[in-house]
Amino acid sequence: MPRTIAAAIALAASVAVIPVAAQPAVAKPAAVQQAAAKKAAVKACYDGRCRLTLTKRVAFPVDPRFGITRLTVDFTADIVRVTGSGARAMSRTQIGKGGSGSVNGIGVRVESLSASKAVVVLTPKR
Repeated sequence: MPRTIAAAIALAASVAVIPVAAQPAVAKPAAVQQAAAKKAAVKACYDGRCRLTLTKRVAFPVDPRFGITRLTVDFTADIVRVTGSGARAMSRTQIGKGGSGSVNGIGVRVESLSASKAVVVLTPKR
């Protein structure tokens, strides 16, 4: 047997093969888990009914029955801005802590508000 073939066989014999099922599960990083949780939370808002705890600006699709197809929510320490947009429409409201308003048939209530976090409740009005 030529020397290179013998070396290749020896190398192959020293490599361990671990079946996929036996490999330990790799935990998802916390950031990936949080992003998945946030996606699930905003998906629940499609029908205009949800409670969001926000730490940064968020935008998500909503049911076209509201006359808009996307809702964007951002905030400062003093105000929550909610903007609804669609192909031919745009609607915006600004709400302070404890206040309420609406954007194209979606009611918005600000439960709590600080510089780092806002809790907003959406309720369909249509």
